[in-house]
Amino acid sequence: MIKVLIAEDHDLIRGALIALLSEERDIRVIEEVSRGDEIVPAVVGCKPDVALLDIGLPGIDGLEAAGLIRELEEPPPVLILTSVGSPGNFERAMTAGVRGFLVKDAPAHRLTDAIRAVARGERYIDLDLAADGADQEIDANPLTAREIGVLSAVAGGARGGDLRSRLGLSAHTIRNYLAAARLKTGARSDEEAVRIARASGWLRDGQAADG
Repeated sequence: MIKVLIAEDHDLIRGALIALLSEERDIRVIEEVSRGDEIVPAVVGCKPDVALLDIGLPGIDGLEAAGLIRELEEPPPVLILTSVGSPGNFERAMTAGVRGFLVKDAPAHRLTDAIRAVARGERYIDLDLAADGADQEIDANPLTAREIGVLSAVAGGARGGDLRSRLGLSAHTIRNYLAAARLKTGARSDEEAVRIARASGWLRDGQAADG
C-alpha cells in the first residue's frame, strides 16, 4: 500500500484528489494539509511513502517545503502538482530534490502512474506541461546549456574522471546537472536522458556547455 500525504489549499481540489485516489487499491491518503508550513511536521508525524504537493500554498510554497523535506533523515519522494509549468519551477524543483512534476489538468491515470513511479524510486515528469504564457511552446527545450553540455559529454562516452576533466566541473556539480536532466526528460538513467534528449531534438552531436 502506497501511503500518500496531500498538500493543497483549495478544499474542492484536495477533496477531489482524495476521492480519486481512494478508488485505487494500492494507494491510500493518510494525511492532508492546506498550508506549506504544515507539510514537514505532517511528514514527520505520518511518514508517507509519497508527498503530493501543490506549488502555490500559503505559509511557504510547495517547492520550498520539498527542500525542507529533503533535509529529513528519511525523506519521502515528492511529487509536485502545478497549474502551469515554467523553467524557473523546474530549476527550483531540481534544487529541492523533487522526484516528479505533473500538471493538475493531466488525466487521472497520469497522477496515479506518477505516484506509483516515485514510490518505486523513479522520476516522473509530465512532458505535456502547460505553457506558462501563450507564447511559450510546450515542446521548447527545457534543458539549460550546462545540462546539454554534460549530456553531450555522456553521449560521447565520458564517465567519472573523464567527465570532470572534460567539463572542468566538480563531481557534485556534474551529479546535479545530470539529475536535473533526468528529471526534465523523465529518464531513469543518464544514458536514457541522452536518448530522450536526442529524440526530442534537444541534444545534437557536437553540442557543448557554454562557459
